[in-house]
Amino acid sequence: MTEPAGRSSPTVGDTVGGPEGSANPLRDPRDRRLPRIAGPSGLVIFGVTGDLSKKKLIPAVYDLANRGLLPPGFCLIGFGRRRWTHAEFAEFARDHARERCRTPFREDVWEQLAAGLRFVTGTFDDDEGFDHLAQQLTALESERGTAGNYAFYLSVPPDDFPTVCRHLDRTGCTRSADGSWRRVVIEKPFGHDLASARELNAVVGAVFPEDSVFRIDHYLGKETVQNILALRFANQLFEPVWNANHVDHVQITMAEDIGLGGRAGYYDGIGAARDVIQNHLIQLMALVAMEEPTDFSAAALRAEKTKVLESTSLALPISETAARGQYSGGWQGSEQVVGLKVEDGYDPSSTTETYAAITLEVHNRRWAGVPFYLRTGKRLGRRVTEIAVVFRRAPHLPFDATMTQELGQNALVIRVQPDEGVTLRFGSKVPGTAMEVRDVNMDFAYGEAFTESSPEAYERLILDVLLGEPSLFPVSREVELSWMLLDPVLDAWAAGGTPEKYQAGTWGPRGADEILARSGRAWRRP
Repeated sequence: MTEPAGRSSPTVGDTVGGPEGSANPLRDPRDRRLPRIAGPSGLVIFGVTGDLSKKKLIPAVYDLANRGLLPPGFCLIGFGRRRWTHAEFAEFARDHARERCRTPFREDVWEQLAAGLRFVTGTFDDDEGFDHLAQQLTALESERGTAGNYAFYLSVPPDDFPTVCRHLDRTGCTRSADGSWRRVVIEKPFGHDLASARELNAVVGAVFPEDSVFRIDHYLGKETVQNILALRFANQLFEPVWNANHVDHVQITMAEDIGLGGRAGYYDGIGAARDVIQNHLIQLMALVAMEEPTDFSAAALRAEKTKVLESTSLALPISETAARGQYSGGWQGSEQVVGLKVEDGYDPSSTTETYAAITLEVHNRRWAGVPFYLRTGKRLGRRVTEIAVVFRRAPHLPFDATMTQELGQNALVIRVQPDEGVTLRFGSKVPGTAMEVRDVNMDFAYGEAFTESSPEAYERLILDVLLGEPSLFPVSREVELSWMLLDPVLDAWAAGGTPEKYQAGTWGPRGADEILARSGRAWRRP
């Protein structure tokens, strides 16, 4: 990792986290006293008035400034249709930063950040707007000392990527002078199948080199996801049993208790598998299954993730190892909710799934014979994302059946959200004179173990973009390998049939339970 420019102490937010940054969760891991501070730079957001920008990006930029991790001359440039002045954009940004920031809102921090806010009016097919953007970036080099370093955040639909990239290239915005950099940040989805992903990679790659392309998967910025690496490789306790000799299977779940709400137009034609499994869950699977990297550099992490994905295939036949569903009306807690077919704006004849489950196999010495079950869905029992490593049963139990009626399998469960932490399930004797064994949990919770607050995922990822540290961002090869795993399932579903119905508030369709039941297993109930 190269030393980021501008490591001098910031002038705003420098008291957050104590005199030595001891409570700063984004400090430089090489020295607990030094935060990782971005050098001179600016961030351009396309789609700056959208929900992602309002709810995540703008608050994350403010929190980074408040933590003292942005340079004093940092610039945030919004690009959109509104005919706003710089001051009107600053007021818009202030409202959303104040509403959703995770650190205390401080007027002195905001005033310095607001001095670097600019707005450029334009549409994606508007030459004049991009010409004005190029002029603005040049002017900010002298006005704010950005040194020509800019990241372009494409918070726009993938169909608009080619147009935006073409204009950025035409106006010279993608070309950096000696010693400066230009980077592009792409939000998921990275295409809708393998062919479109390759086309998208080609379009972006024609304008930006691969090492300047940052594909955002916000799940990889979550503290508990990064803790997978620490849990595995910093503890001798787990790594010796992290293999097919001891692990029976792995379950990776992302469950939501909400329905589509106002996203029907976006979601129809995409579905749960494209929206979650292709990116979030397959990336989590790669982190769980990968071999130990030589170090935690971007190149080493990506090499091991790519290697394990190249060894992974779908379990066959798809009709028995994958399932899909659509939620019907039911009770979500104490609230009665409607089914998908009657949600506002949804096509009643659509076969787009709101639940998807697939089975993967890793063909290497460590994981041969261990199935990886991935599932995601909306309107499920509760909101939870977790990784459960379920171990084989003890080869011999010197107990009679009455002693172990409730005894299950040992499991290590990594809770990604909402209650971040790790649970270890094992059998223990029940107090009393009889020998009775029952499952118990040993629990670690982030909120109780650490005084530091976990940064929001977008804080970590935006800072990594500005620092040029790409370890948490998948490369084009990883994206293409993910689609190679998922495309056969999507093709099989598209060839015929309709998704099963499952009642809102339950844990999915019957077909998903049958995937595991065929081998005598069952889904965990989070």
